[in-house]
Amino acid sequence: MPVNLQAPNPRDLKPVPGVRLGTAMAGVRKANRRDVLVVMLAEGSQVAGVFTSNRFCAAPVQLCRQHLAIDRGAAPGIRALLINTGNANAGTGEDGLARARSTCVALASRLGLQPDQVLPFSTGVIMETLPNDRIEAGLPAALADLDADHWATAAEAIMTTDTLPKAASVQVQIGGKTVTVTGVSKGAGMIRPNMATMLGFVATDAALAPGLLDTLVRDAADRSFNRITIDGDTSTNDSFVLIATQQAGHAPITQLDSGDGAILRDAVIAVSTTLAQAIVRDGEGATKFITVRIDGGATEAECRLAAYAIAHSPLVKTAFFASDPNLGRILAAVGYAGITDLDQTLIDLHLDDVHVVQRGGRHPAYREEDGQRVMKQSEITVRVNLHRGAASTTVWTCDLSYDYVKINADYRS
Repeated sequence: MPVNLQAPNPRDLKPVPGVRLGTAMAGVRKANRRDVLVVMLAEGSQVAGVFTSNRFCAAPVQLCRQHLAIDRGAAPGIRALLINTGNANAGTGEDGLARARSTCVALASRLGLQPDQVLPFSTGVIMETLPNDRIEAGLPAALADLDADHWATAAEAIMTTDTLPKAASVQVQIGGKTVTVTGVSKGAGMIRPNMATMLGFVATDAALAPGLLDTLVRDAADRSFNRITIDGDTSTNDSFVLIATQQAGHAPITQLDSGDGAILRDAVIAVSTTLAQAIVRDGEGATKFITVRIDGGATEAECRLAAYAIAHSPLVKTAFFASDPNLGRILAAVGYAGITDLDQTLIDLHLDDVHVVQRGGRHPAYREEDGQRVMKQSEITVRVNLHRGAASTTVWTCDLSYDYVKINADYRS
């Protein structure tokens, strides 16, 4: 069961002017489930994305990068997204590229667009042939279903091993106008976003000057999706896309560090963070949601090394699952994180309100029953202070349970 996560209420998901979404049951892998999503964008929309750092990236990732590079040259611009679940179209070679292109051609021809105005996305099993004929056959139903209010069903249509759909929405005031930011994501396993994450799509009707969206999508990814891990695996298909339809009616934002720019930036990061944390809360087999905060680093980079060493450690994660305060495992992870001149005699460790380690050794007042009390909670914060400087960072992870092994052992069944 997901950790303190509920399915989004469709009434809480605000439509974004200039965005319509439609789903279909195409039978990509399983019958009788929504597995194809089409997102239509108003003319003049801006689109930016970040993608997996995995060198064995999927065919749709390769095409998205190509189409976004073409879009940088200006008109006619990206006008549609096509997402399928059930099949990742990764590890499929030239045939996979041809099939992904075929889906772009099929959707573009129905909409009177050019194929490079369509961004394709896939998620699911790796190294299996994409059934593009089924996806293309499902397009009429998806197009007939297009509606601005279909964010909730869109979140369902991109799920794989997720147990719940993931969506979030906020509204802010910019230049006297109400601006909406709404997004969906999917992911529960094979999560160590080394760019952004799984699949995530966030849209806003804000108006931005050309070029700002690329900066904003990377900033949002770095502060949300790039701070989560479930199992340390970087997917072949990770994609995070940010859309700005320009329809809010306020003066275009020309600087992200301006007053209006900061309001939009904070709203996009807030939605992205909610979506990213939802992925961890729904981690395959997860029973605990764990925040790992590293303070006192000489640089943020070394804080990330320490944070991810803790968050990736199977020994740490299994201890959390068992509610076993075997907290020396956390110190060991910090020690092998790669901070070469680390002074262990300076390190402090807290587990929520419990001071476990002081200056590299067991705190005199620490009692194992206090550690176990915290370990039994469904939400836990690990705080490590390196006492080397003023830098800090936070990542989110989950425990590692029996069910994680079962889910992934039976993934293709």
